[in-house]
Amino acid sequence: MTGIKSLAKDTAIYGMSSIIGRFLNWCLVPLYTYKLATGEFGDVTNLYAWMALLLVILIYGLETGFFRFANDGAERDPKTVYSTCLFSLATTSAIFMGLVFLFQSPISRLLKLSEHPEYILITAAIIAMDAFCALPFAYLRYLKRPIRFAALKLLFIALNIILNLFFLVVCPWIWKHAPEWINWFYDPTYGVGYILISNLLGTFIVLLALAPEIVRIPWRFRPDLLKRILRYSFPLLILGVAGIMNQTLDKILYPMLISDPVAAKSGLGIYGANYKIAIVMVMFTQAFRYAYEPFIFAQNKGEDKRVAYAEAMKYFIIFGLFIFLGVMFYLEILRYFIDPDYFSGLQVVPIVMIAELFFGIFFNLSLWYKLTDKTQWGAYFSLFGLAITLTINIAFVPRYGYIACAWAAFTCYFAMMIASWFIGQHYYPIRYDLKGIGKYLLLALVLYVIALWIPIENQILRLSFRTILLVLYILYVIKKDLPLKQIPYLNRWAKK
Repeated sequence: MTGIKSLAKDTAIYGMSSIIGRFLNWCLVPLYTYKLATGEFGDVTNLYAWMALLLVILIYGLETGFFRFANDGAERDPKTVYSTCLFSLATTSAIFMGLVFLFQSPISRLLKLSEHPEYILITAAIIAMDAFCALPFAYLRYLKRPIRFAALKLLFIALNIILNLFFLVVCPWIWKHAPEWINWFYDPTYGVGYILISNLLGTFIVLLALAPEIVRIPWRFRPDLLKRILRYSFPLLILGVAGIMNQTLDKILYPMLISDPVAAKSGLGIYGANYKIAIVMVMFTQAFRYAYEPFIFAQNKGEDKRVAYAEAMKYFIIFGLFIFLGVMFYLEILRYFIDPDYFSGLQVVPIVMIAELFFGIFFNLSLWYKLTDKTQWGAYFSLFGLAITLTINIAFVPRYGYIACAWAAFTCYFAMMIASWFIGQHYYPIRYDLKGIGKYLLLALVLYVIALWIPIENQILRLSFRTILLVLYILYVIKKDLPLKQIPYLNRWAKK
């Protein structure tokens, strides 16, 4: 029991630091969209999509490989495992930086950033340092030091926010009133560059803060051990690349699929900004995962865990639909999260939100192949989804623009969800409450259509009406699936 409590506590710290970090980074989106033109934000969206993909490639599964072999009693020396992996990451990160430096110009032309080839070098430096830092962070988790782990993660977020505010808010104000103070280092037209520089400085400072986990270890390198770790980690790399490409491929390919470079950057910026509104569903999915997984794995051995898994799925969908309705009902207010120049892309928000809900359902369904040790199915599903994403983007983006990107995500995650459910029922059958879930889906759809199609010109009356619709959904949830009978003072109402 003590071990379970410790696991739950550590999970809460790791999870909350991750969720808080994602939320605070999300809060930078208004700053970017109100300060940058749509084309500039398109550059930011494209570069950060490349960052996410290349980071997975440069870590090549060594985090999981480290945990696997550090906990292997046959190795007897986790520090040797750690130093071997760290040496490997340092080498590959240095090689990556060298290659980017050599091919900086052609890469900048490929990404349509010829006017700012230095963006490529800054981005590469961020990726290389992040990849290297991944293992010291994994080592902190291995040592069960969640407080230091979370503190360093939040340190980066704080530095990134402070530096962004300095370059994008404080410096423009100083430039307007006393430009001579900062004209030796500040260029008011260098907005995207300052976003990258802020990230670079934050990452570098965190790297310095990780020095104890890097220098205070005996540096031993075992080629035979690294070979075994890489053999174990390579399938994880394939899975990771396929998974991250499902999330980023549209933002990577978009500038290459639109013939007009200016329109491509502007369209990607609009799509990326509106995608960020829908990210609230991603944060909910992550929060639900961290909150519910400890409960699932802490069930008594004598209890049928499949019942808990089915309940987890149902509540995830219930609250996911609530998030969807909440965002869509108040989108005319929430849209000011981004600059009005980006409003033309609001049509992607409901599509992307439902797509992310499908992905969350797929994630919950993934329990079956983890529990049956058939993890190869995770790679199969990711590759299946990647093929769908790639096909739809290439076929339809040149004609329909970023709306095709949203439908590609929707189709990809829907197909992965359905495939996982059908195959999972064969290997690890779980009696999900499909009838109850179907009623919630139908109710949410009906309420959404009513809110969308009943014309009410007065904004206050319109929002009040939508609030009533949202309350109806909540009342249905309370009546059907929340145990109010166990809550004092509310049990009488619940019995009615």
